[in-house]
Amino acid sequence: MDSTSVNRFRDNLKSYVEQVVANHLPLKVTRRSGEDFVVVGADDWEREQETLYVLQNTDLMQQITASVVTHSSGDGYRPTAGEFDEITGI
Repeated sequence: MDSTSVNRFRDNLKSYVEQVVANHLPLKVTRRSGEDFVVVGADDWEREQETLYVLQNTDLMQQITASVVTHSSGDGYRPTAGEFDEITGI
C-alpha cells in the first residue's frame, strides 16, 4: 500500500483520489499525531465488505469447502450443454 503525508494528500487531493479509484489500490495517509487513515474507492470497499461477509459466514464457508472437494475429485455437478451455453451467454 502506498503512503503519503496528510499535507501532500491535501495539496494533491484530486490526483490521489483519481489514482486510488483507477488503480484499485488503497492509499495510507499519515499524520503527525499518528492517527493515520486509508483512502479506498467505494467499489473496492464494497468488494472487501462482501469478502468479509463470506469469510465470516460459517455456512457459506462449509459450502465452498464441500464444493472444492467435489470439484477436485471430479464428482461435482456437470451442466448439460444447454445449461452451459446459458451460463456462458453463448
